[in-house]
Amino acid sequence: MQTSDFSKGTAIKYNGETYIITSYNFVNPGKGSAFTRTKLKNAKTGKVVEVSFRSGENIEEAAVEYKKCQYLYNDGTNLTLMDNTTYEQFELPIDNVGDMMDYILDGSEVVAVYIDDKPFTIQLPTKMVFEVTDAPPGNKGDTATGGSKQVTIETGAKVNVPLFIKTGDKIRVNTETGDYVERAND
Repeated sequence: MQTSDFSKGTAIKYNGETYIITSYNFVNPGKGSAFTRTKLKNAKTGKVVEVSFRSGENIEEAAVEYKKCQYLYNDGTNLTLMDNTTYEQFELPIDNVGDMMDYILDGSEVVAVYIDDKPFTIQLPTKMVFEVTDAPPGNKGDTATGGSKQVTIETGAKVNVPLFIKTGDKIRVNTETGDYVERAND
């Protein structure tokens, strides 16, 4: 795998250890060669390190297994998930999930990421539909903020949306960025 193939949540081998890419940024300084700056989370220790890779550098991808699961509940420390094939329940530390907690609904289907045969984190669909539970009124002519307002979706997360979105509407949200995509008809 090359640096151009990086994506959030990808598992790689670095210095003999397995790391998960938590963020990455391509940098082209103008003078000198381009590189990709990353934040990597150690799959065993949870320690986060910042590493820069030269553009086009070959990086070994870690052996990772993906299993469809159902999110059941969280107890404040761990998520409880159920494997859709074996119906086994297992726990995953909330710290390993990070910002994705803002977009998980009870009973929703997620993909559990297994590293070295142990569940490490989850992946959500890139775009998901949520109901708006609280939306302030959008006043005509109120475009000083670029014609957007902040609403609360059913998970409790806050999303910036256009002024025409109201309470009860269903919206599609990009779960990687937290951005409003469109009004949903689902």
